Amino acid sequence: MALIGLGPGSQPHLASLSELQDRVDLRWAVTKSDPENARAMVPAHTRVTDTIELVLQDPGVEAVIVATPAHTHLAIAGQALAAGKHTLVEKPLDVSLAKAEELVRLAAGTDLRFGVVLQHRFRPAAVRLRELLSSSALGELQAGVLQVPWWRSQGGYYDQTGRGSVARDGGGVLLTQAIHALDLFRSLVGVRDVVAARVRTTAIHRMETEDFAAALLSLGNGAPGVLMATTAMYPGRAESLELVCTHATVSLVGGSLRVLFHDGRTEVIAGEAKSGSGDSIMDFSPAAHIALHRDFLEAITHGRSPAVSGEEALETHRLIEKIIAAGEFEPGPAALPA
Repeated sequence: MALIGLGPGSQPHLASLSELQDRVDLRWAVTKSDPENARAMVPAHTRVTDTIELVLQDPGVEAVIVATPAHTHLAIAGQALAAGKHTLVEKPLDVSLAKAEELVRLAAGTDLRFGVVLQHRFRPAAVRLRELLSSSALGELQAGVLQVPWWRSQGGYYDQTGRGSVARDGGGVLLTQAIHALDLFRSLVGVRDVVAARVRTTAIHRMETEDFAAALLSLGNGAPGVLMATTAMYPGRAESLELVCTHATVSLVGGSLRVLFHDGRTEVIAGEAKSGSGDSIMDFSPAAHIALHRDFLEAITHGRSPAVSGEEALETHRLIEKIIAAGEFEPGPAALPA
């Protein structure tokens, strides 16, 4: 494999690939910033370069991970697919729905595996909740609530170049932060429609994109759903997904699941307490990335689609676009350092 991009988003990938070194040979790493200093970040045998073409010309590279900023994904992943490499791309697919659709179209025109890094689906608690929903053990869904009450500071996060801008990130809290929780929520219960929404940038941040979104949703079976996502809620809390069902009430908080059945039974799965809130954006366990990487490797081995395919990620991007449109959000002035 090759890892393209050695910024903050590469950290859990490097930790995961180290854990999977019996199955994966990280032959190349690509960085534009400082290839010499970057050598300390990767295994001793891994070659580091600033030239993507050199990596894609290597016949020994079967697959690549694209961990570069969102606005580069279509161009870089498109190159990788054209070179015949299986491709795993960081979320989101790209900064606009049109570019995201183009990338998925390119991947669909090949016989290659194409996956997206939306790792919340692989947390043990989320896997168990999907099993419970599929088995009808919870009964019929009556309502669902998703909250992502996170915090990002202006000085520690949004003043960094490009953050919170349309050009680099494509969107704010929905596309850049809450996308993981929203993707999991949508994949579990479905979303038919966005009934109403409010999307805005609070006075807490100077940024071009939104830092607060609220929406009333119609879920897959027609039940009501509620979404609230923000990066303006100091000091931030773990994201939570709550489901009201005819046989039980479910709470998925961070990586922990609690199911309270109406007959008195309780099921609990403890998970990681840390969330994605705060400026230390990669301060979490790589366990979910390891599970996602394993799934991607199995997809390559067995010729099947990864669990989080391009089409699946595209559905979440489309939902985000519908919330933005319903909220009548218009980008404001780009973030500027104080």
